[in-house]
Amino acid sequence: MISQKLFCKKCKKFHTPPEQRRCDILTNYAVQPKDLKLSKDVFGPSYSVFVGNYGYPDVFIGPMIGLERNPIIDNPGNWFGMDYGEIIKMRGFLMRSKEQKNIFSKSRFVDEMQQLAMTKIAPDIEVSFKKKPFYRINFSSYVQPMGPSGDIEKMKITENPKISRKVEYIVNDDLKAADASYKLYNTGQDVYKVSTILSSGVLGAEKRKKLVPTRYSITAIDDIIAKEQMKKIRQYPQLNEYLVYESFFLDNHFIILMTPGNWEYENFETWTPDSPWYGAKGILQEYESFKGRTKYAESEGGGYYAARLAITEALDRMRRQARVIVFREINEGYSLPVGVWQVRENVRNAMKNKPIKFNTFNEAVEHIKPKLKVPINNYANISKILSQRRIDSFLSI
Repeated sequence: MISQKLFCKKCKKFHTPPEQRRCDILTNYAVQPKDLKLSKDVFGPSYSVFVGNYGYPDVFIGPMIGLERNPIIDNPGNWFGMDYGEIIKMRGFLMRSKEQKNIFSKSRFVDEMQQLAMTKIAPDIEVSFKKKPFYRINFSSYVQPMGPSGDIEKMKITENPKISRKVEYIVNDDLKAADASYKLYNTGQDVYKVSTILSSGVLGAEKRKKLVPTRYSITAIDDIIAKEQMKKIRQYPQLNEYLVYESFFLDNHFIILMTPGNWEYENFETWTPDSPWYGAKGILQEYESFKGRTKYAESEGGGYYAARLAITEALDRMRRQARVIVFREINEGYSLPVGVWQVRENVRNAMKNKPIKFNTFNEAVEHIKPKLKVPINNYANISKILSQRRIDSFLSI
């Protein structure tokens, strides 16, 4: 079954079970694949560890087990270009196993989860469930889709987890969780691995170590890394031209405008006229000045931080600072949320592409205007950065 209301393009309604079973589009995603066989006893590679938030501070934690061997099954950094069907079918073969523990637990089970979170190669594990797991697809705007799940009766790691010396050294050092996370990232670990390690409760001062729900650790890592990169970006020379980047994936269209100036960041998110959500929420906008921000980006949530990380990564590579505006337009096809990773990878992809360069602000805006489905004036009316332009800059908008 699917655990939340989802929009059906066929009948133009939001469904919850069992009504949605009558809808061919959603049923195709909900039905267990014929080649997926579930049993009470499972043997396979543990690709990561997942920590839930339900019942906090007593949360469910456990390894994510591959029901088939697939090195990218839990690595969204390799998913760009895959369609809905490919992603959802692949994730359907990743089983969530779980046991409830307090966030400060120092049990043997939590220690084993921490080893699994840090390992560089997915070790095989054996898990016996209290009862046969059931097939289920969970969709979330925070985390990637998940397949079957079950409560653990007993578990055994069948081989020694291989943890790199660099990771082991950083984890054992007396560092704050944020400092340790950034050091891990600088060893070449991507944000997905770092967030798993943070989530497992192995980072931070000994007395303060605790399990962190996965949905929170994802945004925390995006925020930690971007803030560290911004410290360097604020010291770089200003961009001396206008750059426009673009990416389109899973019916999400991103346009990034970089203009000369000190570091500022503004993110727009809206549903286009052909989207089922058009007009329901209007244009969501979040902004931060040169000094940064202290309040959580409530209106956009994790998407704000995921996009910002991809931007700071790019500016750090460029050794430049700039005013940056991100336009995200969500089209009709994005009716199934697959997690905030798609925002991060969409913007990362945009920043890898060759930008279109312009000498003036107006030239850049004229290039962007026909690409947006929502009129650019709608954005300009609520923008912090665009409003800094002289009035005559907008005469041609």
